[in-house]
Amino acid sequence: MQQTPTLTTSVVTEHTYTQVKWMTCLMFFVFAMTTDAVGVIIPEVVKQFDLSLTQAAAFHYVPMIFIGLSGLFLGQLADQLGRKKIILVGLFIYTLACFAFALNQSFYFYMLLLGLCGLSIGLFKTGALALIGDISPNTLSHTRLMNRVEGFFGLGAIVGPALVAILLMLDMAWEQLYLVAGLICAILLIIAWRMDYPAYITQPKSSIWHCFKLIKNPYALGFSLAIACYVATEVAVFVWLPTLLQQYDGQYTLLAAHAITVFFILRTIGRFLAEWLLSRFSWTILLAWFSTAIALCFVLSMWQGVAWALWLMPLSGLFMSMMYPTLNSKGISCFPRHQHGAAAGLILAFTALAAALGPLLMGIVGDIFGDVRYGFYLATGFALIMCVGLWWNHFINPAEQQLQKMSH
Repeated sequence: MQQTPTLTTSVVTEHTYTQVKWMTCLMFFVFAMTTDAVGVIIPEVVKQFDLSLTQAAAFHYVPMIFIGLSGLFLGQLADQLGRKKIILVGLFIYTLACFAFALNQSFYFYMLLLGLCGLSIGLFKTGALALIGDISPNTLSHTRLMNRVEGFFGLGAIVGPALVAILLMLDMAWEQLYLVAGLICAILLIIAWRMDYPAYITQPKSSIWHCFKLIKNPYALGFSLAIACYVATEVAVFVWLPTLLQQYDGQYTLLAAHAITVFFILRTIGRFLAEWLLSRFSWTILLAWFSTAIALCFVLSMWQGVAWALWLMPLSGLFMSMMYPTLNSKGISCFPRHQHGAAAGLILAFTALAAALGPLLMGIVGDIFGDVRYGFYLATGFALIMCVGLWWNHFINPAEQQLQKMSH
């Protein structure tokens, strides 16, 4: 009988662990600089190309769609070709796409480049997520490391919008954000090429539908749907909140101008605190209570109006902090290591699909009723569904036995 391919060593050296950990953190940092800066870029491209809200949303949903397609159909390549190859290919394409923003100023050319960025992110993020599983001895350490890595994603999400704001303040083009990201990514590409990786025996080739077939698995589907609902809630804030706050005319205009930065700062602080929280409380009860807080932020913002949304929407970032990395790590941890690439690809596909459709639907609703506020009513519905689902997850805890099984 043929043995299932696994890691050749069960113990990862401390040096390799440290290298992989920091390399993964930096990769998440650099792609967050561009993907999470879209909220401050959209108002600029609306004026630059005279776009509707639905058209402008393409700056977010185009890369998200390609991230999803890449994760769904190419995610298993991290298992088949190995983590290093897929990361190098992804970083190379991303670097070229970012530098290409300097070549032409055209809406459709930008769409092409954003699609390439999404394709490349899907590749190297899947490889990076599989690497995290390779170096994690159990599901708890996997979840804690995932929160740390996503903390660096949060730092990139702070730097990206802040850099765009500085560029605009200096009367410079927002496109230069991509040139900075491309330069950082080129450096990471060299580091990734020279870095040691945990020993891994690649899997035999399988169909491009391999990730898609995992939908039949209840753990893969359950965590993917939970993540999709969360992502649709989160992206509502950093994509459309700057547009919503253009209606604000109170005395806290400085906060309104930097609301997204505050949101990302609180989300990042929460992710670094998550390691401490997870060592003291059950992940299921933490997610249940945090989802309740998020839902309250949305409901009260819609009930009381923009004056309350100015404070509550950024505050929701603190409670959103550990939601995605924890759900993501638990979903991947339900599978053996030689399937981590495929599982990460499927979850990434649901992530990107929700990140694409959520803001798009909000833009459509906003265009129909003539105000982006109506799109936030839809996002409030996503927040309430997520809250109910995570309380059900706490009381039923359907994945507990599978997670314990994979830890041994």
